[in-house]
Order: sequence, then C-alpha cells, then structure tokens
Amino acid sequence: MQWEFTPEDVVKARSEYGLQDFRRDLGEELRANLGPMDEAQQTRSFNLVYDMCYALATDKKFDDFVSAYAFDPPTCEFLTELKSHMADNVVMLGAILQRLIMDRVEANMPLAQAIEDVAQWHAALVSGK
Repeated sequence: MQWEFTPEDVVKARSEYGLQDFRRDLGEELRANLGPMDEAQQTRSFNLVYDMCYALATDKKFDDFVSAYAFDPPTCEFLTELKSHMADNVVMLGAILQRLIMDRVEANMPLAQAIEDVAQWHAALVSGK
C-alpha cells in the first residue's frame, strides 16, 4: 500500500491512521491484486494475509507461522511468494500496534499490561467481538 505518511508518523502520533484503516486498506489492496474471487474466498484470503502481517509485525518467525499450513502446500507457496510484497504493510501494522501500546503507557499503564491489553483488544476487534 502507499501512504502519504510514514510508520514513524503513526508511532509519533503525527498521523491518525489506525488498525481499522489499515485493515480496510489491506482488503482493498488484496481485492485489486488477487483477481476475481467470491466473497468467501476474499474473506479467507484477507484473513490469511492479515494474520501473516500480524505475526510478522509482532516478531513471530515466518517459518513458524507458515508451518501451521504445512498440510496445504499451495497456501505455503502463496504465503512465501507474498511475504516480500507485504514488507511495508508489516512495518505499518507494527507502527500501529506500537502506537496503541504507547497510548496505554502514556496513560500510566505498565508496559507489560499495555502489551497484553492491546493483544486482547486486537483479538476482539479481529474476531468481531
């Protein structure tokens, strides 16, 4: 994706680009680049790519992430090919998550609690709860 601001702008709160904005933009990018798909395929593709971006943005190893799909070699190949194209998205998602953590720390929440709070908030948002 292309932005008119940098990940540093997000981290330093010079841009108000949040997780929902990122998820919307990633969905649009995937629809534009993956070709025609039905809604179920779009949802599965989005969830898969977003999960990869989130795993990498939270310092998970790519090999550990992709190993969960070892039963499905085409998915592993798809993720492996897509990984390098998602590098900027991973950095931006990391910046968004960092800003969310910093907001909590600046509100006097201990760092460990802020990290856990953002992880729980993220899980609820992504699952639609």
